[in-house]
Amino acid sequence: MAKTLLPWLQALRPRQWTKNGLVFVGLVFSLNLLRPEQVARAVVAFAVLCALASAAYLINDAIDAPQDRLHPRKRWRPIAAGLIQPAHAVRVAVVLLVGGLLVAAWLSWGFLLVGAAYLGLTAAYSLWLKRFPLVDVFALAAGFVLRAAAGAVVVEVLISPWLLLCTLLGALFIALAKRRAELAMLEVGAAAHRASLARLTTEYLDQLILMMATCSIMAYSLYTFSERPGQPPLLMVTIPLVIYGIFRYLYLVRVEDLGGSPEEILLSDPPILITVFLWGLLSVGILYLAPR
Repeated sequence: MAKTLLPWLQALRPRQWTKNGLVFVGLVFSLNLLRPEQVARAVVAFAVLCALASAAYLINDAIDAPQDRLHPRKRWRPIAAGLIQPAHAVRVAVVLLVGGLLVAAWLSWGFLLVGAAYLGLTAAYSLWLKRFPLVDVFALAAGFVLRAAAGAVVVEVLISPWLLLCTLLGALFIALAKRRAELAMLEVGAAAHRASLARLTTEYLDQLILMMATCSIMAYSLYTFSERPGQPPLLMVTIPLVIYGIFRYLYLVRVEDLGGSPEEILLSDPPILITVFLWGLLSVGILYLAPR
């Protein structure tokens, strides 16, 4: 049974579920973290997004299996390696899609619309958008923005433009770093694996990555100055953590030649883990304990 279930667990990509943690940002920064009913809604929304994301990964892997076999790492994915039949993967994906959308509708129609938009974007990316340079990067970043928006919608708070802007810039930074890692790893075979890499260079991507890193730091800094109007901008003490986190990620991408799998960096790099933990601890402490 373990041999049967393990490939399916790998195909669902539970490590990728860390991206759905963005649904909790709206909960925390709208000061709803101490409301059990809102926390429960956010947890269910997280589970729904995980189901929808896993369904999308199954379908995407079934479509991309021939190209994945050309990649030194992706060729070991269960569908590309022949451990799971593409038809079986599609059937399981349909079950996850239907179940996830039904629960999304039960939570709220707004959340259902965001979930449907996420699925539409994922389908467009898998079938079309991933072929175009830079367009594919914006599509990936839009997926992060929709996750953040879903977190605000499910707890029924206004979507902060700062939340969307910081999420977009940070997601573009990570997506560009991922493309650079793929281009550096595959070199002349990059275009055969991913058409969007055919006309890109590592030098060009390096410029865009540095630009997005700068914009991300500036946007987050401006947010911390304006989050508590008329009061001391205490959230600005978290700015050094954000800067260090970005610097550390750049180091892993450029010096250690990592960056192809952001979720693996998040889960395996101790400095990144400690930085995220301290940022979350400081942010929650300031938001909930500082006088307003």
